[in-house]
Amino acid sequence: MHGTIVHYRHLATLLTLCLTLAATTALAAEFRVREVRSQLVDGVYRMDADLDLELEGEVRDALVNGVPLILGVEIEVVQQRPWLWDQTVASLEQRYQLRHHALSRRYLVKNLNTGVQTSHTHLEDALASVERIRGLPLLEQPLLVAGDEYRGRVRVRLHTEALPSPLRPMAYLSRDWRLKSEWVEWPLQPGHAP
Repeated sequence: MHGTIVHYRHLATLLTLCLTLAATTALAAEFRVREVRSQLVDGVYRMDADLDLELEGEVRDALVNGVPLILGVEIEVVQQRPWLWDQTVASLEQRYQLRHHALSRRYLVKNLNTGVQTSHTHLEDALASVERIRGLPLLEQPLLVAGDEYRGRVRVRLHTEALPSPLRPMAYLSRDWRLKSEWVEWPLQPGHAP
């Protein structure tokens, strides 16, 4: 009888742990590239991308308490070669600073590449302003050789190395801070609008 009670306690503990883990996983934030495409406009390849950005837990709390966050959209154009390693033809990063202004209770998004800043009432609106990228210049058409195969690839990530020094150790150890999407690729055709 005593063994059965102990067995049920272990089973109940295990079940509680599994449910807690499932709930934590369900609440975990993530970054994702939902869709990406490019077009050739006036001799320049331009990229459109739709992202999903979610901030939860420690990251969201830090932002609300005044810690600025740097989000980076990393883009590469790669020449595919059959006998050698692929060669990176171009790489760039669109960087955004996300801040919460306590006095005005507004979220500020600054494009660190252009200096353009926008202000938003809600965090979701601020993130939405970064999630939709339109017409971002990648590279000029003459840089791609006709007949060769090229692929563009993009991902988005949180720059933990840009956090204030006291937060960095926690960010390196905590899963909440490891926000990075997978690379998403698309074909680029020299001389054609993809």
